[in-house]
Amino acid sequence: MFTGIIETIGKVTKVTSAGTNKSFWVESSLYPELKVDQSLAHNGVCLTIEELKDGLYRVTAVQETLEKTNIGEWQTSSLINLERSLLPSSRLDGHFVQGHVDGIGTCKKIKNREGSWELEFEFDKKFASLIIEKGSICVNGISLTAFNVKKKSFKVAIIPYTWVHTNLQYLQEGKTVNLEFDLIGKYITRKLSLK
Repeated sequence: MFTGIIETIGKVTKVTSAGTNKSFWVESSLYPELKVDQSLAHNGVCLTIEELKDGLYRVTAVQETLEKTNIGEWQTSSLINLERSLLPSSRLDGHFVQGHVDGIGTCKKIKNREGSWELEFEFDKKFASLIIEKGSICVNGISLTAFNVKKKSFKVAIIPYTWVHTNLQYLQEGKTVNLEFDLIGKYITRKLSLK
């Protein structure tokens, strides 16, 4: 379980393939505190650390993860948002984030608001019931508040701190992001669908 409050940005240094899986070696300032078998959110995707070596760690994405996220687009030098799992004693500054990405969104527009940034994302309309005005949304692992919510799109406002401390500063219009919709909304939608 995560909160969507990004700790640092990691850099992919090597990508390898084995069958339908892809493995990534990542450089991060978190390295001294990491251990094998630990869960770590990468752009909002929960992956398990499999190996630590020479200041780098390795994670692997299986076919299911590659199909539902934008991890398949990662390459050497890709910059990714990182967050370690929530400690039971931690404050929950964002919202409950599982690290189980629901789908991919596309950045349609980036506006510099002279002190903040406004980003618009488009998503598959099958997720429309899972997002509400002023509700929580996880974009590349970042806990944000959605507004101007429509059937296939929403906007978020980015404060300077989030802009500087996440990989949103490198995002370009037309590029994809990982989306995880609010956990509570998913349970409510599921409950209503069973009536």
